[in-house]
Formats: sequence, C-alpha cells, structure tokens
Amino acid sequence: MALLKGKTALVTGSTSGIGQGVAEALAREGCHIMLNGFGDAAAIEVQRSGLEKQYGIKALYSGADMRNPAAIHAMVEEAEKQLGGVDVLVNNAGIQHVAPVDEFPEEKWDAIMAINLSSAFHTVKAVAPGMRQKGWGRIINIASVHGLVASAYKVAYVAAKHGILGLTKVVALDLAEAGVTCNAICPGYVRTPLVEKQIPDQAKTHGISEAEVIEKVLLKNHAVKQFVEVADVAALVCFLCSDAAKTMTGVALPMDGGWSAQ
Repeated sequence: MALLKGKTALVTGSTSGIGQGVAEALAREGCHIMLNGFGDAAAIEVQRSGLEKQYGIKALYSGADMRNPAAIHAMVEEAEKQLGGVDVLVNNAGIQHVAPVDEFPEEKWDAIMAINLSSAFHTVKAVAPGMRQKGWGRIINIASVHGLVASAYKVAYVAAKHGILGLTKVVALDLAEAGVTCNAICPGYVRTPLVEKQIPDQAKTHGISEAEVIEKVLLKNHAVKQFVEVADVAALVCFLCSDAAKTMTGVALPMDGGWSAQ
C-alpha cells in the first residue's frame, strides 16, 4: 500500500528541479498533489496530467506568486476545497543571485528574502489550522547546506536559508502537540536548473571556465565529489512523511557529501 494514499501534498516550486522530483515521489506514494511554480504552461500541463495518469492521483496546479501572501493563502484555500486539505507541505521555492555584498542589488535581496524565506512563513501559517484540525501533518522545508555554512557572494541566499532553519525549529515547537512535524533538508549542490544557472555566473565572477567552477567552486567542499541527486532528496522527503519519522521534528538534515562535516 502506498505510504501516503489519500493524503494531499502542496509542493512549492515544483515545476522544475528538486520540487518536481519531490512532487513525483509523493504522487508515487499516493498523495494528491498541488503543483506550484513558473514555466511553460503546456509543459506544466503535461507534468500535471502525467502525474494523474501514472499514479492515479489528483493533481492541480497553482501559479501563485510566492512573493504574494494573498496568492499563497488563495492557493492553500484551493487545495483545501479541491483536494481535501494540505497534509504535507514542502517549501521548496527558491531563487538565487551571486554578487559581492557591496555590489549586491537591493531588489535581489528583497526578492530572495520574499521567495526563499517569507513565503515559507506564509504557507505554514495557511496550512497549520487544517493540520491542527486533522491532528496530523508534515512540513518539510528544503533549506540548503548554506543554512549551516556560508559561501562568499551569496549574502541573501545564505541569510534566507539560515532563517529557514530558525523557522523550522519554531514551527516544530509550536505544532508539536498537534501531531505535526517540521523538518529541514539541507542539500549540497544538486544539479538543477537553479544550479545550472549559477555555473556561468560563477565563471564570470571568478574568471575561470565552467568546468573549473564545477570542480573548484561547486564541489570543492563536497568530500564525496558528486552532485546530490534530486531522487535522493525526494526519498528523504518521503521518509520524513512516514511513521518512522514521527518523533523527528525541528531538525536540519544535511545531504551534502560531507560539506558540513568539515
């Protein structure tokens, strides 16, 4: 029997990268899915209908802008109305910009804080009443190894991901008696469109080739010289939704090739 049959998951930023892999893994476990993110409408529809056909679940899509609290609340209300509530929330939406702190555009700081940090507060606030009522819920924040350690040129991203870990701890404490857990996953470099976009930016910033960026910048601190796989992050999400993880809450789980062990 599927692990999460009949439950519903909202996965933000799920039209590509880690979020897309997480949404598919949860659908495979029987979850109805609310997709969210930007992208080509036709491609998103192929993803949405494909999940329904392959896994026999119901999948919806919301284009809610994660910078907009009203849009976030409307998305959760739609999931509650159409899918019976949100049992699993995966906060994955994120953007990145790389620049030295004294050259970092203020509008980029504001956008990264809104999407990478504030949106998670708004989604949690929106789903928490329904989870309390059901007496069960799983909130999983896709943080980053940069929630544990810093890297140069990433002031907004690092600050936001450190904030996500603080949010995770408080939410875990606030909702513990309601049967709701809240945990964070801290991946190292996962080869996603977000990371792919960083490669030429980093090459330009450091004045090196893209191959050298991968070897000397991205995987420099990975003791295991491999990118993290999307499927591995998705598998950890599924584990955190299982009964085996019912007493795991408020923790940050590195999946970073040994980066944070140094």
